Amino acid sequence: MNLKDILLLSIRSFRTRPMRSLLTVLGMGVGIGAVLFLVSFGYGLQQIILNRITSADALLSLDVNAGTSGLIELDRQVLGEIAEIPEVVEVSPVMNIPGQVTLGEITGDMGIYGIEQSFFRLNGTGVTYGNEFSGEDSKEIVLSSIATQLFNFEDPGSIIGQQVNISLFLTKVTDEDVEEVEFVNRDDAYTVVGVISDDTANYAYVLNNTLNDLEIQVFDQAKVKVSDSVHLETVRSEIIDKGLLVSSLSDIIDQAKRIFRIIQIVLGLFGLIALIVSAIGMFNTMTITLLERTNEIGIMRSIGVTKRDVQALFLTEAMIIGFLGGLSGILIGILGGELVNVIFSVLARNFGGQVFDLFYTPTVFIVFIMVFSTLIGFITGIYPSRRAGKLNPLDALRYK
Repeated sequence: MNLKDILLLSIRSFRTRPMRSLLTVLGMGVGIGAVLFLVSFGYGLQQIILNRITSADALLSLDVNAGTSGLIELDRQVLGEIAEIPEVVEVSPVMNIPGQVTLGEITGDMGIYGIEQSFFRLNGTGVTYGNEFSGEDSKEIVLSSIATQLFNFEDPGSIIGQQVNISLFLTKVTDEDVEEVEFVNRDDAYTVVGVISDDTANYAYVLNNTLNDLEIQVFDQAKVKVSDSVHLETVRSEIIDKGLLVSSLSDIIDQAKRIFRIIQIVLGLFGLIALIVSAIGMFNTMTITLLERTNEIGIMRSIGVTKRDVQALFLTEAMIIGFLGGLSGILIGILGGELVNVIFSVLARNFGGQVFDLFYTPTVFIVFIMVFSTLIGFITGIYPSRRAGKLNPLDALRYK
């Protein structure tokens, strides 16, 4: 028999026993759907968390600092050399100066970070209340949420629009290599435009351009953005060769992805239990079908159908069941996930929360499920097909 005949005979067997075939396919679909549902939940959690802690630009950025040895300084010359690396598209220096912020009669000690306007984008963070800086030279300031409590603001967002003054403690080295601390009081007022949700430390961000008159030449760190992720290691190596320390958010993301991969495997194993039960049911169905079709097999063998053709017939039927089971399982898993997403979205809108998808299914995983379910059908059909091929034609014709 050719492939077309085998397919037609396999499809005919589904028509003669439609209810049993349907229940077998649905049983397989439930098992596949359970695997897809649970693994999609793991992918969804990964998407939610990773999207919250990073951005596309942050994944292309390297954190560069000089370390604590004091042998290398991250000065403007070094930053210029880094900017000249062909794969580097942006360098955003950061300075960290101990200081004070004054609002009315209240003064609070905190770290003052001088940054470029691109810092938040390259750092993968943003303000929770208010806005980021409106321009490169704007006299504006962004505070951490816990810093607002120093000024008796219970609601961090209510400090937006207030005028504050900053003072800095600058460390300078004299001609005798002695470090001296100079207290610099800035006369210009800064407008609070944003608040970052952070209850761990008091700090504030201002733009570097508003501190240019201080003529600070050495920076504490820098954000370096590369043109493509494939160049991250190349640029990292070149910067390390200059004696600087380099880290990146992508390293943390890779570690997080490894953890989520373990979570997905564990969730998939739970779903695999349902799949194994479904496969056992499918195996039982194929065995019963073999017994019921013993006379049919005897007739086919007596008219010249080979053992290989009989085996191919049963294997094809098993693979069709696996394929249809995978297709129905994908529909069950995706529809179940989308239903939960809709329910959570409605609840989030009603309670004023952020809307997000709890379930996410990559296209590659859907293709894998289809191939895997067909493979399960093939494996399940191996024993019944071999048993069918080994039947003696005369014994098969006499079987009742």
